[in-house]
Amino acid sequence: SGTSGYMRDIEEAIQNGSSRAALAIDIMAESILRYIGAYIVELGGLDALAFTGGIGENSVRLRARIVEGLTFMGARIDDRENAEGNGERRISSDDSTVSIFVIPANEERIVVEETYKNCIKSK
Repeated sequence: SGTSGYMRDIEEAIQNGSSRAALAIDIMAESILRYIGAYIVELGGLDALAFTGGIGENSVRLRARIVEGLTFMGARIDDRENAEGNGERRISSDDSTVSIFVIPANEERIVVEETYKNCIKSK
C-alpha cells in the first residue's frame, strides 16, 4: 500500500490520492472474493453475506468493493446504509437477491465466555 498495514491508514492514503493504497484494497477485495466464491460453490449458492470484525465493520470502501464483485449473482448494496449506518444493520438494497449485513463482533465477550467455560467452569 505504500503505507502501514492498518486499514484506516490505507483508506486515508487513498483519500490523499495514493494509487498504491487503492491497489492494495483491490487486491484484498479480490482475495476475499476468491474465498467467498469457493464457499458459494461449496454451499450451492449465497443467501446472505455478513461483514464483521474491525475491517468488515468499519471499511465502507472494502464492503462496497466486495459486493461489486458479486453483482453478477444479484447482490446489491444500499450505498447510504453502507456509508452512514452504525451497529448491526442490513446494507443490501431492496432489489438485492443476497441479504447483506454488518454484524459487530464482540471478541472480548467471546474470550471471556471461552475462558469461563474452559478454565473456571471446568474446575
